Amino acid sequence: MHVLVLGSGVIGTTIAYYLARAGHQVTVVDRQPGPALETSFANAGEVSPGYSAPWAGPGVPLKAIKWMLMHHSPLVIKPMLDPAMWRWGLAMLRNCTESAYQINKSRMVRLAEYSRDCLKQLRAETGIDYDERSQGTLQLFRTQQQLDGVGKDVEILKSSGVPFQVLDRAGYLEYEPALAAVKDKFVGGLRLPGDETGDCFKFTQNLARMAEALGVEFRFGTAISGIEQQGGRITGVRTQAGTLTADHYVLALGSYSTQLLKPLGIDVPVYPVKGYSITVPITDPAMAPESTIMDETHKVAVTRLGDRIRVGGTAQLSGFDLNLDENRRKTLEFVVGDLFPQGGDLARAEFWTGLRPMTPDGTPIIGGTRYANLTLSTGHGTLGWTMAAGTGRVVADMLSGKTPEIRIDDLSVARYG
Repeated sequence: MHVLVLGSGVIGTTIAYYLARAGHQVTVVDRQPGPALETSFANAGEVSPGYSAPWAGPGVPLKAIKWMLMHHSPLVIKPMLDPAMWRWGLAMLRNCTESAYQINKSRMVRLAEYSRDCLKQLRAETGIDYDERSQGTLQLFRTQQQLDGVGKDVEILKSSGVPFQVLDRAGYLEYEPALAAVKDKFVGGLRLPGDETGDCFKFTQNLARMAEALGVEFRFGTAISGIEQQGGRITGVRTQAGTLTADHYVLALGSYSTQLLKPLGIDVPVYPVKGYSITVPITDPAMAPESTIMDETHKVAVTRLGDRIRVGGTAQLSGFDLNLDENRRKTLEFVVGDLFPQGGDLARAEFWTGLRPMTPDGTPIIGGTRYANLTLSTGHGTLGWTMAAGTGRVVADMLSGKTPEIRIDDLSVARYG
């Protein structure tokens, strides 16, 4: 079967690889000159199944108000006359209940854990290089209230069979010795030893080359303008290079998926949530992070990627704006400087921003549509890198007529009615 994949980020590229490995003819089309040049380019670098959780949860509305009042705020909302943003925000608020949180987190952990296993298998089979480290994630708490509040997450981790450790100061210093100089700033941590780290951009670039070796055709520099349909089937995709046709179509365009689906009568609640990162050269390896640190107060991740430190965070609602905000840079610099003041050279930091495709319930949208030959794979939010391998494997199995190895019926757009 000939499959046309729209999008060459980490999700689209991974889907293409698994489809080709399953024996399908695959074409990937993207407006960028190469793979992983938008949201997948400089994310936080976490492969964190254990940290997979929806942003919507009990108490989040009150926390959001407090966050916006912080000097180094993890949440920024730019007032806009954008009905899509307000609809998305209201839908997120409806998911801020205990029951919704339990359901959404269990869905996310299921896919993320499976994806981590698929990534391990892929790494073993191909030897793909992407500055991988398998030393877990450490969520750090600056207050006792934060540490005491991990109970709900711990219960879900237990029920999902995810290993974890609740650590005091002495405990987390065993895994991140460079924090000894600032240990009094934190009361404890939650460590997820099964989590990994790695450079998403490097992974996607290398996997694209492997996909090409399997016969995948990448059509870069090709903007997509619309999707054509007739009689309940997709008949083609309009691009600047003409109309491209295939037997089946997979839409993996992240935040830009919504504008192509609306003319088809498919309304997906995906909204761009802007994130920022800086990439800092390591100057003293002994004073840099060993793996990934998540500063719970500022919602900023600090990750070691080879000879670099990647610092990523901020949730900004401002539509499709891609301007770099220096205030957000200051927040990232503050956190890495607060945790690892001697680890890297901030004067040489590279500043970046990208649009995370978020659903109001946190769970990605993966599955079929009312059109028999159109499959969606979008809405992965901050977890596209974490969920990429599992998503690729699931979509390839679906299109190959195989039963996926995990439950997926609650991941499709149908869950929104």
